[in-house]
Amino acid sequence: MAKMSGRTLVVLQARMSSSRLPGKVMMKVNDKPMIYWQIQRILRSKRVDSLIVATSVDPSDDALVLFLEENSINVYRGALDDVLSRFIQVSEIYPHDAVIRLTGDCPLVMPELIDQMVGAFYEQDVDYLSNTLEPTFPDGLDIEIIKPGALKNLATYNLEPKEIEHVTYGIYTRAETFKLSNFQDETNRSHERWTVDYQEDLDFIRQVYANFTGREATFTYSDLCDFLKQNPQAISGIEASRRNEQLHGE
Repeated sequence: MAKMSGRTLVVLQARMSSSRLPGKVMMKVNDKPMIYWQIQRILRSKRVDSLIVATSVDPSDDALVLFLEENSINVYRGALDDVLSRFIQVSEIYPHDAVIRLTGDCPLVMPELIDQMVGAFYEQDVDYLSNTLEPTFPDGLDIEIIKPGALKNLATYNLEPKEIEHVTYGIYTRAETFKLSNFQDETNRSHERWTVDYQEDLDFIRQVYANFTGREATFTYSDLCDFLKQNPQAISGIEASRRNEQLHGE
């Protein structure tokens, strides 16, 4: 059977007012804001048609928006705390067959993993596919793919505040309503922490990017795994068991 395909939209959720490490998305890694490298890596995906950074109308995000606009990156500004509405509004502005939700605290995003998961999504009749329902990838490689209409359907429910702030929480906790699928790796690395919530995390990311200077947008999952095997001291220092302390943060 031929693989199905469609228009795939990445919505990268980011803001400056992170409670644990404020302004982290604009902190420098190899002389560029962290979010710059994340975007460059996402854009290397062969199955991503467009990318939008969804941030807030809060003045704290003005510097982020200015940087993105200066670099010709599409931006949408919506409610600070109603992140679900941000995603619904973006999906109405940019027609798509699948929306990929990524967050701005994951600068080690792997484009080849995005491509694999997009392929799996289009091969399955599901509302939601992610690699986080039963995690096998490091914390920081989280990818969620959602069918059009699923978020609108979710918005018709009487939602709790955390379901509005954390976008997909209301989907994957309603398995009786939405068709869910989990994407797994053969090797379980869920005990590793590659995300950025604290200064120790950022220090780890800077070590990684320093090693791949000149290849910031192109180093692969296997490249990074090899580096970490050869440099076991290069770790965050924050326990990986603290995965999703605020569900899926910004």
